[in-house]
Amino acid sequence: MGSLWRSEQMCLSQLFLQSEAAFECVSALGELGLVQFQDLNQDVNAYQRKYVNELRRCDEMNRKLRFFEKEVVAAGILADPAGSALNERAPDSVAMQALDVEFVQIEKELLEINGNQQELQGQELHLLEMKEILQKTSQFFDSNDMNDVAQLTNDGAKVSGGERASLLESEAYEKDNRSGQLGFITGVIPREKSASFERLTWRACRGNVFIRIIAMDNCKNSKGETVLKDIFIIFFQGSILEARVNKICEGFSASLYPCPDTMRERRALGEEVQTRLDDLSQVLGTTREHLRKILSRIAYQLNDWQVKVTKIKAIFHTMNKFSYDKDRSSLIGNCWCPTNQLGAIREALRQGAEHSGTGAQPILTPLETRKMPPTYHVTNKFTGAFQAIVDAYGVASYQEVNPGPFTIITFPFLFAVMFGDLGHGAIMFLFALFLVKKEVSLAAIKGGGEIWDTIFGGRYILLLMGLFSMYTGFLYNDCFSKAMTIIDSGWELPNPCYIKEDQVEMMHLTREQLGQAPYQPMLNPNPECGGGEYVNPCDVYGCFKYAYPLGIDPVWMQTSNKLSFTNSYKMKMSVILGVLQMAFGTTLSYFNGKYFKRPDDVNHVFIPQIIFLLGIFGYLVIMIFKKWGTDPADSPNSGSTPSLLLMLINMFLSAGSKPEPSEVLYGNPNGSTQGLIQSILVLLCLVCVPWMLLVKPLKIKKVIDAKKAERLAAGIDEDDQHDDDDDEHHDFGEIMVHQAIHTIEFCLGCISNTASYLRLWALSLAHAELSEVLWEMVLEPGLSAEGGAQPVMIFAAFAVWAVLTICVLLIMEGLSAFLHALRLHWVEFQNKFYEGVGYLFHPFSFELIIENGDEELD
Repeated sequence: MGSLWRSEQMCLSQLFLQSEAAFECVSALGELGLVQFQDLNQDVNAYQRKYVNELRRCDEMNRKLRFFEKEVVAAGILADPAGSALNERAPDSVAMQALDVEFVQIEKELLEINGNQQELQGQELHLLEMKEILQKTSQFFDSNDMNDVAQLTNDGAKVSGGERASLLESEAYEKDNRSGQLGFITGVIPREKSASFERLTWRACRGNVFIRIIAMDNCKNSKGETVLKDIFIIFFQGSILEARVNKICEGFSASLYPCPDTMRERRALGEEVQTRLDDLSQVLGTTREHLRKILSRIAYQLNDWQVKVTKIKAIFHTMNKFSYDKDRSSLIGNCWCPTNQLGAIREALRQGAEHSGTGAQPILTPLETRKMPPTYHVTNKFTGAFQAIVDAYGVASYQEVNPGPFTIITFPFLFAVMFGDLGHGAIMFLFALFLVKKEVSLAAIKGGGEIWDTIFGGRYILLLMGLFSMYTGFLYNDCFSKAMTIIDSGWELPNPCYIKEDQVEMMHLTREQLGQAPYQPMLNPNPECGGGEYVNPCDVYGCFKYAYPLGIDPVWMQTSNKLSFTNSYKMKMSVILGVLQMAFGTTLSYFNGKYFKRPDDVNHVFIPQIIFLLGIFGYLVIMIFKKWGTDPADSPNSGSTPSLLLMLINMFLSAGSKPEPSEVLYGNPNGSTQGLIQSILVLLCLVCVPWMLLVKPLKIKKVIDAKKAERLAAGIDEDDQHDDDDDEHHDFGEIMVHQAIHTIEFCLGCISNTASYLRLWALSLAHAELSEVLWEMVLEPGLSAEGGAQPVMIFAAFAVWAVLTICVLLIMEGLSAFLHALRLHWVEFQNKFYEGVGYLFHPFSFELIIENGDEELD
């Protein structure tokens, strides 16, 4: 837990590389993934850096790879996963050149094949449409006589009156009609244009044409998609109408096809079209087969190529962060790296230099700096999810105490306090266990969406949340809202003969105690029950046998005051857990102060804070246990049950005076002992407030004044003095305001945060009651059904109950409890010690870059 307790110790180092060996050395560091480079060229435009041409070349190669991937996916071919390229070194400049040449050749070949294929598909489409036209027109000509069509056309001209008649009687039309015979045009037009095309043609030709529209069957475009088209046949007479019809067809982008007049010519043309279609289909099949072979070869290497190009681009992108020394032809860079990994980094650099074959040895030199290093916690797939919860609030400052390892236990436990149910926890645990067992195969799923990625990434959190929920459900004795009698109840129920109206008044004494005076002997209230004239009160009222060894006694689930009992129990438990966690968080601030050698934070912040917190709420927790362990008959004032809330309020409002007899929980019955202790605690808490507020700022002011006096004595000008001590950069007023804010926040936060932990009780109560409602209102009526419909009712009730349980109790209630547990950690726990103003260590790592893409390079 070393690196989780505090972040790894980091050092800023300067790296000196010869230009010839820089590529291989940076590649070796990328494989190692333990170095974060600083950009030394932030004032230089991205297009003016040394390796901008290489990066453009990588972008062009990536463009080609995206084109290859698009073609492979379109062909329905699955690309093989990346193989040896993941563990191999990045290709050098020679290999990069070879890759580029290969990509250019493949792209050229694919473009040529695609162009030829599109051209062939266009020809095939043209021939298919012509074939369809010949078939449809043949059917039309076989069923209609050309003379009838001519007669219809002439009749249309005769019945045209007004302006149309005058046009048809012009000399041009008469001359044209006398010199020409009836002609026709055939073609294809999209169906959505068919109606407007027909209407415009009829109006433009003044009704002197005959139009026939026939729907095409199984028509597809060049992409193989089904489209709707119609075949049209237009009959007209004369060249003027022919020209007008052609212009209309051109305006609608209709495809025109020749159609012979005679049946013999149409049959001959149809045979010719079919022959060309057969030849074209054979050529297209050969082309597709050749394309598939090329794409299959690409799919085999595609992911390896993408890995190689990604590595090359990452190397040049990183080398652009180096400063270039022209005189010595070398690259100089600054990087953060873990101090305990300097040996491994130097070894990787040495291997990279040897692989380059230049003989130039890189130099890695640690530098002295006062800059804040990045925060680096070494995590694995289990601890990484819990560390992500902490980092979502704020990245830990360099080497401050990290709440991550404690979150592994406290987060699922607080969730389970609100979600406690053995059955619901078991379902969540089994679901998470499935994700853990199948994590290798499930991790390969891509495109699952953000929700799936979040659930799968938090599988170990779900696993522990389910496990802890099973534990708390066992303590609550709650499984799908039903109690479990694993151990016999600690209460002895009365003889059923003495029970009236299903009311039982249990006595908190044992049978042996009830067998003694003043309880024994007791007259038998119902002689018909037997037992003689005198009976033991335990037989009549029921009595206590022993304390239930673990959790809640199952008999409480059958009592009328069950809700009052569980409310009181869970409310006090929430306060205990809250105070313990806040006290633990305050204690962690001591370790921060001691580690960073801040004695003022320990002596004048931690000590008064822990006294203030425990003096009020630690005392309340002790009183809770005291009240739990004290029989009302054994209290200082026999039979009294003091209210802890009123006792705590009067502790401050009536400080220095004795508590009321009804509020005395320990000590003398007159309350003198309890009043004295409470007065001392109040006095200590009042002293802690000015202690926190004034002592530390005054000591800081004393140190600042002493340093100023030393500088004045040495003749040093204040304006020329630059010190990195933050306290010297602020005046005393700012320091006081800052300390006052923290003091007020802590004092008020102790009260509000303790109240905030009551959400543990509230959500636990809501979860239990909702679970009970679903059982009694949904499942129980189905189980109690009678008659022939009983199996159907049971099945339907169980289905509805299961769906509601999963959707409402597991998903919605689980998400609510998760968010509340998150808030308790972020606000109530972490604000006691956690600054969270650091920044994450982002190493230059090929593994991370390949996994997360180009955003890792930014």
